[in-house]
Amino acid sequence: MPLEYLGGSPTASDRQVRPFSPAVRAGDFIYVSGQVPADSNGEIVAGGIEAQTRQVMENLKSVLALAGATLDDVCKSTVWLQDARDFGAFNRIYMGYFSAEGRPARSTTEARLMVDAKVEIDVVAYKPK
Repeated sequence: MPLEYLGGSPTASDRQVRPFSPAVRAGDFIYVSGQVPADSNGEIVAGGIEAQTRQVMENLKSVLALAGATLDDVCKSTVWLQDARDFGAFNRIYMGYFSAEGRPARSTTEARLMVDAKVEIDVVAYKPK
């Protein structure tokens, strides 16, 4: 089965097109590129870790929808936090997007991000066609 590239390459606030797909479907799996807290204009949203986590989660929902998937289909997430001290506040927001019975496997690390943001998340979802 061929790969299916979903969505157009994103454009950031500098109006440069980024060289990746928002998501790629490989069979029954959907691989979503790392999402940062950017709004529809490519600008990083103002606010702390809570506001930025909400924006990232909403961006993930939008990209998953391109494949007919939802956060309920996510089986793995990888999280990068700019500051490990934000871990507790991040978790409070993140947990609200998943049911207690359906939380995906997750890795979380502290890292300097490529944009001036507090959080980046990528996910893998399983959604049979």
